[in-house]
Amino acid sequence: MFGPVASRRLGFSLGLDLVPFKTCTLDCVYCQLGRTTHKIIERKGYISEEQLLSQLERVLSERRRIDHITLSGSGEPTLNSKIGRIIKSVKGITSIPVAVLTNGTLFSQEGVRDELMNADVVIPSLDAASQEVFEAVNRPTEGLSVERIIEGQKAFREEYHGQLWLEVMLVKGLNDTPEELERIRQAIREISPERVQLNSVVRPPAEEFARPVADERLEEIQRFLGDGCEVIAQGGRRVQSLFDGGIEEAITQILRRRPATAEEIASSLGLHPNVIRKQILTLERKGKVIPVMHENGRYYRIS
Repeated sequence: MFGPVASRRLGFSLGLDLVPFKTCTLDCVYCQLGRTTHKIIERKGYISEEQLLSQLERVLSERRRIDHITLSGSGEPTLNSKIGRIIKSVKGITSIPVAVLTNGTLFSQEGVRDELMNADVVIPSLDAASQEVFEAVNRPTEGLSVERIIEGQKAFREEYHGQLWLEVMLVKGLNDTPEELERIRQAIREISPERVQLNSVVRPPAEEFARPVADERLEEIQRFLGDGCEVIAQGGRRVQSLFDGGIEEAITQILRRRPATAEEIASSLGLHPNVIRKQILTLERKGKVIPVMHENGRYYRIS
């Protein structure tokens, strides 16, 4: 469990990590967590449901602002075969909406679709609509077909009554060509999500060659993809209630999940950026975090 952290899409998000670090069906070139170390397609019950719910109740008792409880974390959450039970159990102890961030690769399985029906928001990804580009950008587990993935997302849309937001992550020179964008546009029309969220490589990626698409180009693509498409910007600064725990531990907890700037960490913890910078400097001296320059921004990650 991690957070609440400030999310560009979900406000203050309390994350529930359902699989071990970098357990995923994909090895995306843009992933902010680095390369996938455990690329699989088999589903397992990775965690103790009872322990997770006990931790959740403890965090809820602290009465910090939480806008969404988000099943995501350091891998693909639908690889956890208990995800359906976990969603039901979470909704049994709180009215806070439950969101699922998923790569959508397992939606061709009816069981996976059924288990997500009780979530309030489901946000799958679709970064390509041709097998060649899918393999170049997402580097899937052997046997995954982008055609089947699209069919699975279409089936989910027909069955699901909550909010379906589709994320498209663009990497310069890989999936931003006119031909691939036309294929993606057609897939979006078939899936018919409530929102399409256009994103690019904001944080330091797994591969140095994964570069962001320029803002002007993103706006052109937004218009091309049509109504309901939005560019996900960094967004305004959200301030959490003052964090009263151990600041160093809170910073490292955030950085274990994703690289972040001092300003982003400050926003999540409700502290002044200068306070965070001093703590980060201490962590740097201890060798616990390292700075990474990306697109003229200074991010920090666990060393």
